[in-house]
Amino acid sequence: MPDTLEVLKGELERFGAANDAGTSDRPRRMLNITRDTGEFLSVLVRAMAARRVLEIGTSNGYSTLWLAEAARAVGGSVTTVELSEYKIGLAAENFARSGLSSFIRQVQDDAGRVLRESEDGAYDLVFLDSERPEYPGWWSDLRRVLRPGGLLVVDNATSHVEDMAPFVALVEADADFSTSLVPIGNGEYLAVKAFS
Repeated sequence: MPDTLEVLKGELERFGAANDAGTSDRPRRMLNITRDTGEFLSVLVRAMAARRVLEIGTSNGYSTLWLAEAARAVGGSVTTVELSEYKIGLAAENFARSGLSSFIRQVQDDAGRVLRESEDGAYDLVFLDSERPEYPGWWSDLRRVLRPGGLLVVDNATSHVEDMAPFVALVEADADFSTSLVPIGNGEYLAVKAFS
């Protein structure tokens, strides 16, 4: 199984790079995380024993595979949210091939609605890789759905500094969160929720 999963990850890396080089149409681009970001997410999930993981922005499921592989190792699972029917279909095929389908729940919906309808403290770790202008509007629900001690990880923190600035300002102003910027891949912004 691990060999099959590694082969699939490699295929998706090549597909994502070729696809994105061939189109400027954002809805058709995969915009996948980098491999070192995937490795980093895997370590975070395992280190936290994060059994309840939420991913916002599935794309073709490359990042989900890293999260789900790690969640499986700690007895958990991933809920991944994507609005695009095209990308939902691509991801479903990849999940079926991965052997991780039973550890992944796909949700086709608006992320804001999913967050609003989630219970307080529902997630141990949230990975945010979606529409950056929406993040400030999601903040109150993001902070609410994280359990005490829960971790928010946001992609593109160094590649899209200006886009991220309004959201980062909100998080930095919240006394219940400690933050760090990690220069891996396109930059990962980490915010951990206080225990009390």
